[in-house]
Amino acid sequence: MASTREIQSRMKSIKDTMKITNAMYMISSTKLRKARKSLEETETYFYTLQTMMSRILRHLPELENEYFDIRKDKAPDERVRGIVVVTADKGLAGAYNHNVLKLAEQQMAGCARYKLFVVGELGRQYFAAKGVNISKHFNYTAQNPSLHRARVISETILERFKRGDLDEVYLIYTDMVSSISTEAKLLKLLPMKREEYVQKTGVFSDEIVMNPSPQAVLKNIIPDTVMGYVYGALVESFCSEQNARMMAMEAANKNATAMIHDLSIEYNRVRQALITQEITEVVAGAKAQKKKKQARKGALNLE
Repeated sequence: MASTREIQSRMKSIKDTMKITNAMYMISSTKLRKARKSLEETETYFYTLQTMMSRILRHLPELENEYFDIRKDKAPDERVRGIVVVTADKGLAGAYNHNVLKLAEQQMAGCARYKLFVVGELGRQYFAAKGVNISKHFNYTAQNPSLHRARVISETILERFKRGDLDEVYLIYTDMVSSISTEAKLLKLLPMKREEYVQKTGVFSDEIVMNPSPQAVLKNIIPDTVMGYVYGALVESFCSEQNARMMAMEAANKNATAMIHDLSIEYNRVRQALITQEITEVVAGAKAQKKKKQARKGALNLE
């Protein structure tokens, strides 16, 4: 049985750890609110871009663009798939990183040729440990999702798609479904699907003017739309990470509270046993003194 000093030391260690987990919970909560606000402030702009693409393609369904090229001349086993994986820079976030990496490995196993683009230090370390070649690692992006970093990622994959280095591009990220639920998702960025923007039903009579030309307008809108998808995925992943970390820290705090409760009971039992032992020793000593006095008194009477 542990001594009271050892139990007190363990309780102090757990309480010190709880201070850290509580601080991490509060930091993640603040980051989550800030990221959500940033996403809400930019969503309107990107929704407008998507609406504009829908209007253009609705009026000009035969309009061609390089980002709609499905590469019909290439066989499926010759296609090069670009996989952008969004992970975190740090752990202590439950199964957040595991779910994304598992989905990424499934996609890698399902295609003959691929190029990997990684966001987040944990993802880089994971694939490096497995000997997987990483085409590009975007540093300092997972913990600071911004429009600039989203533009860097989107420009990289768009340029490689235009050059023919990539035939299709998928984005793997974590979607925050609710405050208690997240889901690893797969989003196809390129080639873009015309059907997703062209509304097939309804009667449309709105007019649209495009200067200098529909091709030029579409050429400028599509890169920003792709950037919007990337930025949204970065922020959603960041929010999911903070939410997962909050849940992990909350679970850690509950476990620590339970451990302290159990240790308190054990401490009281040990302390009670020590007190009982001390009382027993005092009583035994008193009895011994009493017997000693009686023996001495008996010896004096005999004399």
